Amino acid sequence: MRPFAVTLVALAIIAAAAGARAQSVPAVPGVAQEKLFDYAPGSTTCAPQANPAQGGATVRISGPGATPLNALVIAPAGSLKKAPAVLWVHWLGETATTNHTEFQSDALALVKHGVVSMLVDMPWSEKDWFNTRTTDGDYAGTVAQVIALRRALDCLGAIPGVDKSRIAYVGHDFGAMVGVLLLAVDNRPSYAVLMAPTLSFWEWYLLGKQPADPAAYVAQMSVFDLPGWLAKGRQKATLLQVGQLDEYVSQATGIAIRNAIPARGRTLRAYKLDHALEDETTHEDRLTWLVTQLAASP
Repeated sequence: MRPFAVTLVALAIIAAAAGARAQSVPAVPGVAQEKLFDYAPGSTTCAPQANPAQGGATVRISGPGATPLNALVIAPAGSLKKAPAVLWVHWLGETATTNHTEFQSDALALVKHGVVSMLVDMPWSEKDWFNTRTTDGDYAGTVAQVIALRRALDCLGAIPGVDKSRIAYVGHDFGAMVGVLLLAVDNRPSYAVLMAPTLSFWEWYLLGKQPADPAAYVAQMSVFDLPGWLAKGRQKATLLQVGQLDEYVSQATGIAIRNAIPARGRTLRAYKLDHALEDETTHEDRLTWLVTQLAASP
């Protein structure tokens, strides 16, 4: 998250809205939660694009009615055979890294271990996305983001030689939160690294533009609150990385997130860092964990 000036009024709204969390219901009447992110996998298109020397192949991912998603694929040279793969989803943070490049160095390190990486540019990579999005569109936008990532998995799994039983998901900030929803409804990622997520989308969205009816907005968006979705996660193992100096995610929130993750293969790593989680140790821990879980080549 980029630093935002949080007014006392906004803080009061957030505090009042928290009481609506327990009353959350599916925002679309008659639609079960597990059906919110349904799509037609066979309709996904994975179109190769001209590569402006980014160190990999570029792909444009789309489907009927979807806003196309751009991705960079970094893969070992030559033909692949049962190669593990990772889908990387960036944060909303510093301008320079609010795009696929946040994890590009990680992907380049993993390619030496025979790992294929797909790094996507999410909607929040667009300039000033947080301030130009509308609260009226947040619900539909969240659904669309999850479906876009399901389509990205379609394209990642379609790469010849990728081992579909050894796919990991890595997400930071909004990338981690959308990933939680994805992991609850899609069993293709067997492993996940979640970096600095918070408990709900609405608490971050309310740091920006205010909806006409905050209580109704929170009630609608609470269907995406993470604890319930975390419990449904289908991955075999999860690494949670949090910062002890995080201005957006308290240590109590980090513990609540940890406790909501299924206990199987659950690992929590806390660092004396802020929300960016940017230092050599976090990269090394993440890469070592992924290599081990994916049983990648040493």
